[in-house]
Order: sequence, then structure tokens, then C-alpha cells
Amino acid sequence: MYDKLKEADPETYGIISKELERQQNGLEMIPSESFASLPVLEALGSIMNNKYSEGYPKKRYYGGNEFIDEAEILAIERAKKLFGAEHANVQPYSGSPANLEAYFALLKPGDTVMGMNLTHGGHLTHGHKVNFTGKTYNFVQYGVDEKTEMLDMDAVRKMAKECNPKMIVSGFTAYPRSIDFKQFHEIAEEVGAYSMADISHIAGLIAGGAHPSPFPFFDLVTTTTHKTLCGPRGAIIMSKIEDRLKEKYHPNSKLTLARRIDRAVFPGMQGGPHNHQIAAKAVAFGLALKPEFKDWAAQVVKNSKSLADSLMNQGIRLVSGGTDNHLILADLTSINVTGQEAETALDEVGITVNKNTIPFEKRSPFDPSGIRMGTPALTNRGFTASDMTQVGELMAKTVKNVGNKDVLEDVKKQVLELAGRHPLYSGLN
Repeated sequence: MYDKLKEADPETYGIISKELERQQNGLEMIPSESFASLPVLEALGSIMNNKYSEGYPKKRYYGGNEFIDEAEILAIERAKKLFGAEHANVQPYSGSPANLEAYFALLKPGDTVMGMNLTHGGHLTHGHKVNFTGKTYNFVQYGVDEKTEMLDMDAVRKMAKECNPKMIVSGFTAYPRSIDFKQFHEIAEEVGAYSMADISHIAGLIAGGAHPSPFPFFDLVTTTTHKTLCGPRGAIIMSKIEDRLKEKYHPNSKLTLARRIDRAVFPGMQGGPHNHQIAAKAVAFGLALKPEFKDWAAQVVKNSKSLADSLMNQGIRLVSGGTDNHLILADLTSINVTGQEAETALDEVGITVNKNTIPFEKRSPFDPSGIRMGTPALTNRGFTASDMTQVGELMAKTVKNVGNKDVLEDVKKQVLELAGRHPLYSGLN
């Protein structure tokens, strides 16, 4: 696979080889990570990379795009079928640009938008003050209930009525519970706002029937195409074709909602699409349409629940008391370990997680109280619920013995043995 690279650039080849070894011999547990399948990687490294094709299928600014058009149309049709969407734009380069393009399509600077607070599980592009979105739009941030650490939809409704937003954004990066998309859309309808869902983390679970879908309710939906979709790093925007709020917000425009989104992507914010990436998206969507993907999505959730139970049985407190999806957020305050200390110790034994803020965080985001973990990547490798029980025990042992080299060395040996039982491309891939 890498013969030419090894010959032309042994230094880069060596780095890639070391990363391959790290992934094989360790347990990748950051919830936003999974393993793209080998067919996806082959499409991503294909000659589709060589072609420029500004514009959209059948309407390009360059010649020679007959087969590029075929690939993009295939990706569009598969995305629509996979999610039950009316319209899909498969050109966004990644998740953050997709969100910016969605806002650009419907909002003006200064418009009021509701999004989830970052420390409660939201994303930077959901209106954090250091992000372009928080600087450009008037984001009002909702969060979770302090006691349950879950969304309080009555509180969300009350906030919406008070701030009268033009858009309500739902979908999160560190919220371990199921999302009531239907109720979010109903609240948006009540206040005359657009409903937008960012399903980047749970898109594969939705496609596989393991999580409720924002379709057919929502006006527009953004998602990355990696994470639980197991595709290339990229994104798509899906939407209704017609604009239900056209008379309220765009009375003099002849553009449909779908057309607004397409114009926001190109020429609004992007130039030439990445055709190798779009071809790889088509492959990923095709694989996600197969029956076995539903089994995989269900197993991701089973594995997550098993891991959560194992951690709680070892005395680790989980935010909201468990999980409904692929993601778990642990609060390490009670064992006097910080998120950074835990991340570093777990790295030492070959378990990769990320430090993460928890709701109502009292520490710095650079060394917060929690760690975030998930099960997509290990499920890709064929890990079962019983395997995840063992993983939870090893994780708990590690974070309770930060700095104890003998204990960590023993855990590292067990991690290596467990990883060896599940070669990198032995599961869904």
C-alpha cells in the first residue's frame, strides 16, 4: 500500500508506520474517532484528487468533469436515501465549515441564535465567544439541568420564548444522552425559528437506527462524515427543499432553502470541491446503507453501556449517570484526579481519551475535571460488550493509580494483549 511512499519519502513513511503501530497496539477511545474502512481509504487516495471542478454537477466552471459529476451525484443520492433527506450538499470540507455555511445561508450578522454551552456539551461553532460564530451572531446559550445533568426541554422552550431566536441549534459533542429532536423542532416552530441539528457525533447511530433522527422535522441538518459514519474526514449539509419561513425572513427572495445552502457553500465560502473526498463519502454512505451497518450501530451503543456500567462499578462517577449513545463523560473529582492527569496516564498504558470539561465546570478547560471517551473505534475492531467491561476495569485501575509505574506497566501489558485479539481491520472494516 505504501511502496511508492517508502521509496520516495522514507521519513514520512516512517512516521505513518509508527502511527499505524500506535493505532494497532492501543485502544482508540476518543468518541469523535473511528476507523475509515479500507474501501473508503482507497477512494480517498484515488486519482479523483487530481481534478478541479468548481460548481455543481452538470454546471461546472471547468471541463472534463463527466465522471466527477457521476461521483458527486452518487454521493448526494446515497446521503438522501441514508437519512431520508430532501436535499443534500456533499461539498463541505469539514464540520466547522459546514456549520458556518448553514448560518451564512440563513442568518445575518447580529441575528439571535440559540446553541448549547460548550462546557455543557456543545461545540465551538455553536456560539462560543472565542469562535467566529460567537463573535458574528448573538448566540444565547442553553445547558443541562444542574441536578440531572440532562437537557431540560421546558427550560429550552422558556429561553426560546424569551430571546426570540432566528435559529435554534441542537446536537452536541459531549452529551451522553438521547436527543428529542422532534421537541426541539416543535419549540422552533412555536417561536418562528429555523431548526438546525448538528448530528456530527451521532450520524452513524441515526443512519443505523440506534438514535432518533431529526428527519423529517428539521429545516437543515449538518454532519461530519467520519466519526460514527466511518467515512473520510469531511461534512455534508442536508435540508428541506422549500423554506417554511421564507415569508417571515426572505419575503422578496425567489431562492428555496436548498438553493440558499448551495449558494452558501459555493461560491459563498468554498472554491473547488475535494473530489477524492466526495468519492470516499459516496463509498461510506453506500456501506452505511448495508444491513450490517445497523448491527454495528446497535453494537456501538451496547458497548458504550457496558463500558459505562463497568466504570461505575469501579466507583467512577459518570455525568448524567450513564449513556444512551456512543459517548461517556466521566467526572474524576471524587478520586482527586484531573482530566489532564487521567489523559496522560491513560496515554502511557495505550488507551487514548481526551480531557474534557463537565457541566458547571470549576477548573480550567486546559486541565478540567473530566475525561471523554467513546466506543466507535473499538467497535470497528470487533470489540464486544464483555471486552468493554474489561476495558472499563483497566481504565479505572489506571486513573486510580496515576504515577504508579508498576501498576501502569501491568495495565499496559493487558492493553497490548487485548488489542492483539482484535486486529485493526478485523471488524466492520
